[in-house]
Amino acid sequence: MLGAMLLVAMIICSRNFVDRGGPHFMAALTVAGIAYLLAIREFFRGRGPIRLRSGQVRATQRFPRHFVVLGLILAAVWHVAFLRLPPGADDDVHRYVWDGRLQRLGYNPYIVVPSDPAIKGLHTPETRDLNNQNLPSPYPAGAQLFFRAVTAIHESTFALKLAFVICDFGIALMLLDLLRTSGRGAHLVLAYAWDPLLAIEVAGSGHIDIVGALLLVISFAALARRWRAIAALTFGLAVAVKFLPIVLLPLYWKRVRIRDAALAAVVVALLYLPFVDHGHIPLGSLGAYVQGFRFNGPVFAVLHYVAPPQLLVGLAVLAGLATAIWLRRASLNLSPDKFAWPMAASLLFAPVVFPWYLLWLLPFLAFGSTPLIIVAVWSVSIIPVYIQWHSRTLTGVWGPLPAWIMAVEYGCVAVAAAIMALRRIRRPAVQFSANGAV
Repeated sequence: MLGAMLLVAMIICSRNFVDRGGPHFMAALTVAGIAYLLAIREFFRGRGPIRLRSGQVRATQRFPRHFVVLGLILAAVWHVAFLRLPPGADDDVHRYVWDGRLQRLGYNPYIVVPSDPAIKGLHTPETRDLNNQNLPSPYPAGAQLFFRAVTAIHESTFALKLAFVICDFGIALMLLDLLRTSGRGAHLVLAYAWDPLLAIEVAGSGHIDIVGALLLVISFAALARRWRAIAALTFGLAVAVKFLPIVLLPLYWKRVRIRDAALAAVVVALLYLPFVDHGHIPLGSLGAYVQGFRFNGPVFAVLHYVAPPQLLVGLAVLAGLATAIWLRRASLNLSPDKFAWPMAASLLFAPVVFPWYLLWLLPFLAFGSTPLIIVAVWSVSIIPVYIQWHSRTLTGVWGPLPAWIMAVEYGCVAVAAAIMALRRIRRPAVQFSANGAV
C-alpha cells in the first residue's frame, strides 16, 4: 500500500517536474516523503539481530521475495516517468554535455569559459543556456572522463541521464548481493530504492553523484571480501568523481595495503594527465565555488562571519576526517554506517548542501542500521528546499534560501537524532549465550 502511494505521488511529481518546487510538485513530494518514512519504519520494525549457531547474524523480520521484486518494479516505473522528461533549464546535466563535448573537440573544460564569444559556435541547443556560463568546469577528472565517454556514444542530456539510472540500478543490484551475503533481509534494498530523491535527482535532473556512490558501494563490497586492491582503486575513482568521500580515507587505514593505496593514487593522477596545462593541473572554477557559492549550509552561514571561506571548507573536511578516525578507532569491525557518518558530518559544515549531495549517503540505508534512519529523515526534510527552484522561476533570481526552510530541515534531523540517542540509552544490552540464544 505504501509502495502504491509512492508510485502515485511520484507520478504526480513527474507531471509537475517543469515547475519543480511549485504547489502541486511540493504537495505530491511531501506525500511521497511521508510514505517513504512509514515504509522505512516497517522495514526496520523488529530488526533486532539474532545470532545463529553458525555465528551468522540474521534480521528478525523478512519479507517474501515477490514483495521485493514488486517493490523494485514500482521504483523502476517512477524512475522511467522522470527519465522520459527533459531536465530543467539550469540543471547541471547541461554542463556535463558541454564538458564532454569540449573534450572530444580537443578543448580543456577547466580553461574554456562557456560564455566566451570566441567559442560560441561550439554550443548546441542543449548547452547554450547552461548555468554559471562565466565559469569553467569545477568537476574532477573522473567525472570529466565519464562525461566524455557517455557523450562519445550519444551527445545528449538523455544519454547521460540514462547512464545515471543504470548506475542507480547497479547500486540496487550490489546492495542485494551484499544483503544476501551478510544475512540481512533483501527487502532492505527498498530503503534505498524507494527514496524519492533518487528519481528526482538521478532520473529527472541527472547528477554525477550517483556514479561516485556506485563506486563507493563497490569499494565497500570489495573491502568486505578483502579484495583490497579493488577497494582502494574504486575508492580513488569515487574521489575522482567528487571530492566528498575523501573524508573516508581513515576507514581504509590498515584495511588496504600500501601498494594498493599507491596504485589508486597513481590511477587518479593519470586521470588528470589529459587536462594538464603548461605543467599545471587547472582546478577550473573550484576556487570560485568555495569562495562564492552558498546554499542550505546553516553552520557555514553562521561561521563565515568570523572566518574566511577557505578555512571553513577545511573545517568541513576536518569534521569528516575526525568522524572517520573516531569510528575507525571505536571499532575494528567494518560496518556500512561508518561510511555514511563522516560524509554527513562534512555536509553539515559545507557551504552548499544541494539535495543530490545526499545521494552519497542513501545506499547505506539498505543495511538496516537503525541510527541511519536519521539519514532517511534528512532525505525527506530537505524537500522544502525545492521551493527555491519555484522562486527562481517566478523571479528569475536565485536568492538566499529562507531561514525557516533550513530550520525545518535541520530541526527534523536534530529531533530524529535526539530520539535515536534516547532509544539507544534506554535500550538494554543484548547478550548472546554460548549456544547462540539471546
